[in-house]
Amino acid sequence: MKLFIKECKGKTSPELENKFSKAASLFLTRLTAWLRLTYMTGFTLKLQLEAISVFITSSSGHKFLAEFLEVGGVLTILEILGLKEAKEEDKIEGLKLLASIAITGRKYKELICESFGVRAVAECLAKSKSGSTQEQARYILEELATGNPRYQEQVYKALISLLSSTSPKAQQLAAHTLKFVQRIVGKASNSIVDPTLLLLQSLHVEVQYEACELIKDLMHYDVKEDAMQRLVSLLHPTAADIEKIPEAFNDASLTEMGISLPLYIQQASAAKCIGMLVKEDAAIAKRFVQLGAVQALLYAMGNSKHPESQKQAGISLEYFLRTFPYIDDAVRKALGDTFYFQYMAQPDEMYLKMNEIKLTVLQQIRLDLEEVN
Repeated sequence: MKLFIKECKGKTSPELENKFSKAASLFLTRLTAWLRLTYMTGFTLKLQLEAISVFITSSSGHKFLAEFLEVGGVLTILEILGLKEAKEEDKIEGLKLLASIAITGRKYKELICESFGVRAVAECLAKSKSGSTQEQARYILEELATGNPRYQEQVYKALISLLSSTSPKAQQLAAHTLKFVQRIVGKASNSIVDPTLLLLQSLHVEVQYEACELIKDLMHYDVKEDAMQRLVSLLHPTAADIEKIPEAFNDASLTEMGISLPLYIQQASAAKCIGMLVKEDAAIAKRFVQLGAVQALLYAMGNSKHPESQKQAGISLEYFLRTFPYIDDAVRKALGDTFYFQYMAQPDEMYLKMNEIKLTVLQQIRLDLEEVN
């Protein structure tokens, strides 16, 4: 089998026919029959899939593809993806074969989706322990959403569900792919806001990054207002919010001062995300002011028990002060000249110089910024 794969990989359909004296289809039939009889055992599964792939991926090999599909080839591959006995290398080979079928055209993508392929691939992405397998699964989901209007929303919903996965890699890949698929769908679901914001609690920087990038993308859709309001509220976490933390993020060993550490991580990420958004769009910055972001950032600086929250809040607050003179004046009066100038000199390091007096000042500030138009 290895010799066949080595000699025939990359050959065209006519070349394969010549090699088998016009009986290539017969050999493919035997391969598929062997696969269907033995795939449950996981024995030589990778080799079988590689051998079948030689036919499916061959140039002008539409006849071979049709023959494979006629015997339920897609269903067999999808079952392999969920098979406990299958190794990661087997799943990768199955996903590659599935991708070869999907890129052939819309009707093949629809066939995969009709066979509950979106769910099978999404579950494989969520449960796999291999980054390579997850990357391949992500690619297929993206491919199934492209040029496939009947099922693009199904793929979109599957990706949203993956945001709540316990696998950080799956969360990262889902958030990354959602930006692409969301443009294809042309709208953002209301159900995307909560799981996206929960990603800000992740201990993994790459997940937090993709979450912020996805939030930036949400600013182009109808859920923009909801996302902005929620970001501001995350700057002011309460003990009751701990009940909303997913089990994957919550750990009794991380509890601090009655509020779980993931909430402080989320607070820091929200502050950072707000800072990123306001620098992109002046209208968004103005709306954040109307939503109370400035007061909330001051709260985070003075009340957070997590240095990173204080740091990110301080960095984001600086932009508002330098952009809106009346906010700068109000904050300067509230802080006092000494505190204000110390802060403005090094906004990103002010958290290192906090003392009880400064914390008390921050905790007692109440700004009146109603003059915002």
